[in-house]
Amino acid sequence: MRRAPRVLVLAVAPVLGCAHAPAPGSAPMPMSAAAPSPDAASAPAPAAQRVLLRTMIDSLVAQPRFRNAFWGILIVDPARSDTLYALNAQKLFLPASNMKIITGAVALAQLGPDYRFRTTFAVSGPIRHGVVHGDLVVIGRGDPTVSDRMLPDPLAPLRAVADSLVARGVQRIDGHLVKATDAFSEPTLGYGWSWDDLTQPYAAGVDALLFNEGRAIVTVVGAPRPGGPVTVRTAPLTGYPAVRVHAVTAAAAGGAPRSPIISSYDAATGDLVIEGAIAPGDTAKIEVAYQHPAAAYLRALEDALRSRGLALGLALGPVRQQRPVRGRRAAPAPAPTLDTLFLDTLFTIASPPLRDILPALLKPSQNQIAEVLLRALGREQTGRGSADSGRRVIETQLAAWGADPTGYVVRDGSGLSRYDYLAPATIVTTLASIEHDTAFDVFFQALPVAGVDGTLADRMHDTPAAGNVHAKTGYADRVRSLSGYVTTADGTRLVFSALCNNWTVPVHDIEVVQDTIAVRLASMTIGAAP
Repeated sequence: MRRAPRVLVLAVAPVLGCAHAPAPGSAPMPMSAAAPSPDAASAPAPAAQRVLLRTMIDSLVAQPRFRNAFWGILIVDPARSDTLYALNAQKLFLPASNMKIITGAVALAQLGPDYRFRTTFAVSGPIRHGVVHGDLVVIGRGDPTVSDRMLPDPLAPLRAVADSLVARGVQRIDGHLVKATDAFSEPTLGYGWSWDDLTQPYAAGVDALLFNEGRAIVTVVGAPRPGGPVTVRTAPLTGYPAVRVHAVTAAAAGGAPRSPIISSYDAATGDLVIEGAIAPGDTAKIEVAYQHPAAAYLRALEDALRSRGLALGLALGPVRQQRPVRGRRAAPAPAPTLDTLFLDTLFTIASPPLRDILPALLKPSQNQIAEVLLRALGREQTGRGSADSGRRVIETQLAAWGADPTGYVVRDGSGLSRYDYLAPATIVTTLASIEHDTAFDVFFQALPVAGVDGTLADRMHDTPAAGNVHAKTGYADRVRSLSGYVTTADGTRLVFSALCNNWTVPVHDIEVVQDTIAVRLASMTIGAAP
């Protein structure tokens, strides 16, 4: 059943006097070819609708429950350099996942829609009589698509690697499976990520080798009777990460709630510890981040090779060492760099193109793809695959698009950092500028669509905004964002950004304001700029 549209209907008299900032610098934007609304003839004149829009938004954000909230709103018709509404448009806000608008747009402009991530497979010794006398070396460059969100089976590309080795006559690898790359430097985690987030799948680290977006699915099953042993399964890799079960099967006593199933990593051993209580026969699923993304990739490759009958000697290489040292599991050793190895390249595989990756980034708001793109920007444009190098590429592109340099602080690619800041004017400038890229339709179609898909699938149903608004959401503690495109009833595509920080009301109340603004814009006939 569809949810009722979450919009406010306000009866307001036309009132002047709202202060509005000038439109940010941007190139002209072509008008959409959308047909006029059948109600356009009975609607108020365009000038009156503009006044009503300003009055409506002023009334929404001035409600007493928002007295401690910080709103930033900018609505622009770039084709006419016309600002319909502005409030705190130059102020800095925590953007949450609206940062992905910046990362995605710059990646499309700098790398192009046909950009592919390449992963090279090589050997460090000769192949004789079907045996690799050395290591199988994987040279990754951050491919984020070996994932169950993009493929029915995330192991399929790695089984194809195994098939390629078998086709070359390889039957056994006597050495290790080794990650060797200079593609990405720096830590796998983003700058300013919260410690409390780091076991969560949305805060999984990224590396030049990345499997399943750095996350595992853990299924916990209660025994048939209270007191029986709890069963735990991991996917997509069986038995990885290693799990220690402290959970119990227990029936609720006297209506008292059971302890929920929770997970945490043991710092001493690296094991995933499952605790809590589950009812007899019940099933619970949780997602966790892999501690070492490259190690997870190599484990997946090992499973794929074994599934094709390849014999492995030493199996995993220096990025994952399982031998206990004084009761502790050793941390991953540094991967060898390319100039320290003798390599004989066998083959290179390529990811799907960026045009197919962007929807997987923007529609579900996927953090790890954003972080990989940030590092890929740095690697491709500066020769160093670090977050700082990627940040400099983004800042250079924003300056070229005419964004005010005081209107942004970029610390990661996803918006997970609490040190990212964007002004609504920066977001609007980016959205208006990427519209002139020859691949703009790739970006436009990759955004969530109101009432249709992505993070907007359940918003603005049965309103003029449904199927019309293409926009990116953002959500973090005390942060809610919505920015994108909306086509008016008379066919003009507008660019808007509505950010809110530091509120204490339910998040639904913030969404209602954002949705109400988007619906009103979709319903308007704005005519020519006054």
